[in-house]
Amino acid sequence: MSNEELQALLGSLTLEEKVGQLVQLSGEFFADDAEMLTGPQEKLGIDAQMVANCGSALNVVGAERTRKVQEAYLAKSRHKIPLLFMADVVYGYKTAFPIPLGFAASWDPELVRRCYVASAAEARAAGVHVTFAPMLDVVRDARWGRCLESTGEDPWLQSTYARVMVEGFQGSEPDLAHSGIASCIKHFAGYGAVEAGREYNTVDMSERRLREMYLPPYKAAIDAGCEAVMPSFNTIDEVPATANTWLLDDVLREEWGFGGAVITDYAAIQELVPHGVAKDCDDAARLALEAGVDIDMKTACYANGLVKLVRAGEVSEELVDRACMRVLSLKNKLGLFEDPYRDVSVEAEAELFLAPEHRELARRLAGESIVMLKNDRVAPDAPAKTLPLDPASSEKIALIGPYSDTRSLVGLWAVHADVDGVVTLRQAFEEVAPGRILHAEGCPLLEDESALGTFANAAGGDGGFKTDQLAEMRAEALEVAAQADVVVMALGEHPLESGEGGSKTDLRLPRIQRELLADVREVGKPVIVVVFSGRTPVLEDVSRQCDALLEAWFPGTEGPHALADIMFGRVNPSGRTAMTFPYATGQVPIYYNAFNTGRPEKTSGHSNRFTSRYVDCPTAPLYPFGYGLSYHSCRYGAVRLSSDELEPGGSIVVSVEVENASDIAGAEIVQLYIRDVSGSVVRPVLELKGFERVYLRPRESREVSFVIDEPMLRFWRRDMTFGSEPGVFEVHIGPSSSDTGMASFELKN
Repeated sequence: MSNEELQALLGSLTLEEKVGQLVQLSGEFFADDAEMLTGPQEKLGIDAQMVANCGSALNVVGAERTRKVQEAYLAKSRHKIPLLFMADVVYGYKTAFPIPLGFAASWDPELVRRCYVASAAEARAAGVHVTFAPMLDVVRDARWGRCLESTGEDPWLQSTYARVMVEGFQGSEPDLAHSGIASCIKHFAGYGAVEAGREYNTVDMSERRLREMYLPPYKAAIDAGCEAVMPSFNTIDEVPATANTWLLDDVLREEWGFGGAVITDYAAIQELVPHGVAKDCDDAARLALEAGVDIDMKTACYANGLVKLVRAGEVSEELVDRACMRVLSLKNKLGLFEDPYRDVSVEAEAELFLAPEHRELARRLAGESIVMLKNDRVAPDAPAKTLPLDPASSEKIALIGPYSDTRSLVGLWAVHADVDGVVTLRQAFEEVAPGRILHAEGCPLLEDESALGTFANAAGGDGGFKTDQLAEMRAEALEVAAQADVVVMALGEHPLESGEGGSKTDLRLPRIQRELLADVREVGKPVIVVVFSGRTPVLEDVSRQCDALLEAWFPGTEGPHALADIMFGRVNPSGRTAMTFPYATGQVPIYYNAFNTGRPEKTSGHSNRFTSRYVDCPTAPLYPFGYGLSYHSCRYGAVRLSSDELEPGGSIVVSVEVENASDIAGAEIVQLYIRDVSGSVVRPVLELKGFERVYLRPRESREVSFVIDEPMLRFWRRDMTFGSEPGVFEVHIGPSSSDTGMASFELKN
């Protein structure tokens, strides 16, 4: 449909019909009329005619379901404007890939792009038009449950992933009618910085910090062509994002040129009232529309308020027209006016859901995402390290723990995943080492699930264990450990301990699991711990109780196969952390690109007491950003610069020789960091500016080079202009943020 035809369509709509296009309702509103009238419509209080005119549906999925709903909707529609189906496809549809915090550890954007193409194909076949993803909140506080949806603490790395996720979802075709699904990024902006790591809490920071560290990933997604934006629940400068004109109009639309649709998070317009910036729901509707919000997700504010506000002269109808046009334009880009069902079919679902090629992608990405945090020799004089295990050995392996034989490995936000299609760790181990696996659950995930909320039972909770049952489970685990030659313990968070609403104040693994680990350790066998989690947990005590330690995240459909590949030596681990692992919960928020302070602990001239430190805990994290072990080992040569001066408009090349000093081939993540030694405002101690994933054969050496130019050195200066400043810069290259070689150059005027 041409723009002129869209304008004509808009002009033919009544005010009520235009407002209807700005309303999004969830699946229960599309049940049979009798159910709808006595259930959701009555509860939300929306007029039946407004329901009939609503423009989009939330989490209505499946080829049969979406086709049926669309047919019924169009049959009642005066203008035959198709319904828009939006759903959460955050890291997979039926095939679940690793959580984003996990796959960020792969440092493999191109593989991530391919996985998002697969996710879009599955979702498109099921009738999804728009996904609420990617989530682009920079996260530095592991207490926040939604860390699992983020790709970590670094704005540069997250910007890299933002581009490929948007491009993967939306496809390579010139328009969305023929390829992919539309991407709606979230949560705009700064939601990852909620105070105390508590869900839905306040965010308070300077504009400089917001622009420097939090806005870049969103901007990268806008530049990549994402079609929609979801404002966050939090405040920015004491104004909720949903009503924040500076954020949604000045920055997003005017400064960045975004012309797509803005849709609220769940019930966010109505929440402007308890926030304290709107006196009632009508006032909330006015504030949101004036700020630039086009679609009201799951409240009655727009549906019940906008028509009377316009007719009372309190809201301009031009604002309604503007918002409605954006919704119509998105539907047009998706090709819905020509084909309201665009590729939806049961046959396509059967072909694509858990397709072998999608499983293979999931297995590969999980394999690259798993981070080996520790791999010691069982004894100082032992000939080999604990991992890998020998697939040809006759040694017995005890597989113990609440994650040893479960399919609950997709995390909270793979809401449409086919959990029945998930492989268990026990299954994967028995495929590699049949007849050698001894199994015991050992303990439940938690002793008490009451704090997890109303969804605990639906998530497959382990509640209801009595003291004698727990004792029997532990005794069985200890017996199995005694019979084995090596013990693998599969531990971790309950799925509901992370994700939305999963904020925590204690980042250690559940006590019942730590006690089981301590008892198993006393048996005296080599112990390997695999941790499943949606955040970077505190593992200091766990690390002390084991010989090898793997962080598997919630690895998705093929995660256990990927774990078996690594643990039995078929795959050399290459994952590197994208978020810092704290030594203790009291350290958070903790992140590598911090400021030095005037009294840094290690280099200050003051006595140790009066430096920036703790008296009861190290200042350094347990495992830093960019860290991970492999079965190979590399030596890095000196950092070399093509010049020690950089002229404006010019560039310099920085190089390092990387040698695989082992007899095992593997991938090395070579990381480039820059430090601005002095500036008009304080600069971070390090900033990631590049990386290269290098595959090295045994004993192979390779020169790895990066180009540095002046735009890489820009920042928000004291006067809030964006640019660079002349001076000395350090260049750091190494295998992690805490292990680098350094050279320096000067940026000239």
